Amino acid sequence: MQLTLTKEAAALYKEEMSLADGAYVRLFVRIGGVGSGGFSIGVGKEKPEAEAYTLQVEGILFFVNPQDQWYLDGMTISYDPSIDYLHFENPNFHDVINPE
Repeated sequence: MQLTLTKEAAALYKEEMSLADGAYVRLFVRIGGVGSGGFSIGVGKEKPEAEAYTLQVEGILFFVNPQDQWYLDGMTISYDPSIDYLHFENPNFHDVINPE
């Protein structure tokens, strides 16, 4: 499992979710609803399962539980503050919204 989360993206999550250093954030596969379809990344404040993949960025412990690793493995999550854009890229999928 390999996941890259830039410092800028971590700082955005930290600010938007009012996170203190040492907080846990779960990243998981989220399936879109009516009209949106496809996949996206969900986030939640919870503690990891024992086999979770973890990484610490900007004082926050981000993690992916085993059942969601298929989608996030290889992903880079970055943020460009100049255009307020959170970007998800995974070379394992041509289209991260509708992976094949």
